[in-house]
Amino acid sequence: MSDCPPQRRRQLEKLILRLGLPVAAPIRWDLLDLAFTHPSVSNEANYEQLEFAGDAVVKLLTAMLLWTENPQGSVGEWTAIRSVLVSDRNLASLALNYGFERFLLLGPSAVNDHQGQESRLADTFEALLGVLYLSTGDLSLIQPWLQPHFQQQAERVRTDPAYQNYKAALQQWTQATYQELPEYRVQDNQSQQAQPSVEERFTAEVWVQDQQLATGKGRSIKAAEKAAAQTAFLKLQATVGKP
Repeated sequence: MSDCPPQRRRQLEKLILRLGLPVAAPIRWDLLDLAFTHPSVSNEANYEQLEFAGDAVVKLLTAMLLWTENPQGSVGEWTAIRSVLVSDRNLASLALNYGFERFLLLGPSAVNDHQGQESRLADTFEALLGVLYLSTGDLSLIQPWLQPHFQQQAERVRTDPAYQNYKAALQQWTQATYQELPEYRVQDNQSQQAQPSVEERFTAEVWVQDQQLATGKGRSIKAAEKAAAQTAFLKLQATVGKP
């Protein structure tokens, strides 16, 4: 693999400084260059393999954090919190905070693809984590700057149920177990009742493999689906043990 060109390295050193890391850190600059190269630039030399490694790294970091911060927590709670922390939305938001878009190389087909920005930034964020881990074989270049973010976010999710993403957690489990997504079937109770409760206007059922896992009610379709997902996920946690 070729070395990182001097001009490109000077660019990437600015990024490393933004993370609060010293430029003298044992970083694989050639890999860091790849981590900020979108597939639209090159089919072969891009961030995809590093993203694959970084996906495992961010899950390891969050698992260690959740264990350390709350060793008595349930696997269900940990999974729900982790699903928020490692979501594309959250990783892309962190990437924007550090100005990742200024360093990401894009091909012509991706430059004007604004809808794909969140996915690109999340992928790049994971690729960066892959580089930092592979450079040292541990989390020493990652924990100092990323762990404080995750600690604050985990506490926010833990104390405010509105942040808990049980839909994502349930989807993660059904994909891993059955290789399929949960199906939500929603009914508007207004058509069934003369004066349905505002808080229970919609009823959602969540199904997997032709089996109804749970139901939930809410004032909106989204709220009803979230309630159904939470009930289903916690039920699976109780019966299966580790959804």
